[in-house]
Amino acid sequence: MPEHTIKLAPEYAQELKFETYPAAPQIDGVWFHALKKNRSENGAFMEYVRLDEQGVQSLPGQLTPRQISVSWAAPKRINAFHIHVKQEQNEIWCVLQGQLMIWLVDCRAGSPTLGVKRKLVFSGEQPMMVHIPSGVAHGYQAGEQGATLLYTMDAQFDITDPNEGRLPWNHFGDDLWAEDMG
Repeated sequence: MPEHTIKLAPEYAQELKFETYPAAPQIDGVWFHALKKNRSENGAFMEYVRLDEQGVQSLPGQLTPRQISVSWAAPKRINAFHIHVKQEQNEIWCVLQGQLMIWLVDCRAGSPTLGVKRKLVFSGEQPMMVHIPSGVAHGYQAGEQGATLLYTMDAQFDITDPNEGRLPWNHFGDDLWAEDMG
């Protein structure tokens, strides 16, 4: 057993583990952008995007919106995994209300980050954007209160020929969705 300044009883010392904090795995083409929620006694205001002729302004990457949609997730609902492969369809996600545990997995042949998995936890309390490139599998699980997801796409949804391939919710392992028991 390693030496510690504070001595513990053996039954606790033998079970003691220490967390490590490695850098989160990166996926090529995935980027993040924090949004500012301006609060007052009357409520809150947040700017989502500003547009010009080239698309969305002041972001770490480029995206020209072709559709903006809203999705409401029931409490604890898992909606995974889907991938856009028939044509280019990149997305920006932003949680407006509630919480989502989001998983991204790079499935693109030849990608320098092929197979890399990244877990994110987004909340309406601290709004963030994430850019999800085509070929990156993505899915989420809503928190206890459900969630509202605002997302922007650079391709329009076609209900007669959806560009949304599906993998089973547990394709990358059941443990992805397991609750972190700390």
